[in-house]
Order: sequence, then structure tokens, then C-alpha cells
Amino acid sequence: MTSSRLILATSNEHKVSEIRTLLSCTGLEVEHLGDLRDAPELVEPHATFAENALEKALTVSRHTGELALADDSGLMVDALDGAPGVKSARYAGENASDGELVAKLLGDLDGVPEDERAARFVCVLVLTSAEGELGRWIGEVEGAIATEPRGDGGFGYDPVFWYPPARITFAQMTPSNKNAVSHRGRALRAFAADLPALLEDMAST
Repeated sequence: MTSSRLILATSNEHKVSEIRTLLSCTGLEVEHLGDLRDAPELVEPHATFAENALEKALTVSRHTGELALADDSGLMVDALDGAPGVKSARYAGENASDGELVAKLLGDLDGVPEDERAARFVCVLVLTSAEGELGRWIGEVEGAIATEPRGDGGFGYDPVFWYPPARITFAQMTPSNKNAVSHRGRALRAFAADLPALLEDMAST
């Protein structure tokens, strides 16, 4: 079995753009749910990033018969006992805007001192075929939650995710600088490094 086509189990244009950029060196034809005429509905019912990523990837692989890569990621804040976590995209309600998500987070952290606002972004990638899981990769990046939004780049919680080594938020970074250190960038580089061997194994079976 061999394939040069990979379906991303997302229609989030921000994620698609980041992933396509980071996988541009792999030679894969990268498509996403928005490219499919009859895309399956994806759900995230589980309590962990890994379980949700596996669920989404398998749904797409079994629907299309193609390789699928799912990303489940989110923000974990120590002062909120790990919230918003797997509910990061729905933290301020279904279909909340990025601005509403940030406002909800800052409201919940109101009064929390700057030295107690540690947080991390986590990304879990899962690759599947119609037969099952082929591999998973994890990327994390440590930071803190700023007291107010800074920068107009990125998406989601990027305007308030303070990255100490650069002393700016993710939203103040260029896309290439963010990809070099982000949780998704780290997971995707690990995936890309393992991909040739995975494809070779698949071609031999």
C-alpha cells in the first residue's frame, strides 16, 4: 500500500495553512475537509487530546479510504487546573469568536498574579489509514497568559500566550517564527521526520 495523498481532519483554515506550510517538504498532496464533496461530521467527545485526534482521523480515513491526519490541540492553564484543555475551542460557548475566547480566559484569570499564570499549548497528531492508527506525535510549548492581548497575528489564544524566550506573544510573532517553536510545529516536524519510513513500510505491505 502506498499513498501520496493526505487528508487533514479539519476545515480550520488557520490550521490548514500552518500544516501545509510545515509539510511542504514531504511531497504529500495535502487536502482537508473543505476539499471533500461529502465531508463527514467530526466530533470531539473524549477527555484527552489523543482520544479526540484518533476519533477524528479514523472517521476521515474510513470515510475516504485515504490516509488522514488529525490534530487535537489546546491551551492548558495551571491556575485553572488545566482548563480550557480539550474544550479550548468551545471555552466561551459553541461558535465563539477568538475575541470571545480570549475575553473569557482573561476574565477567569482576573486577579491572578503574573507569576501564577503559567500555561502550555499542547498538540497531539494522529495518522490513520482505514485499517487503524499508524502513529501519533505530541508537541508542547511552555509559556504564560498575558494580562491583555498583544499583537494581531495568529489565531485563538495567540494574543495572550506569552512566550518567555522571545518576550512576546505568539500573536506578535511572524508565522515562520511561531511555527519554529509552536506546539503544532514541534509535533509536525516529528511527524515529517518519521513519514518516509512510515510510507516505505506501507509500500512494502
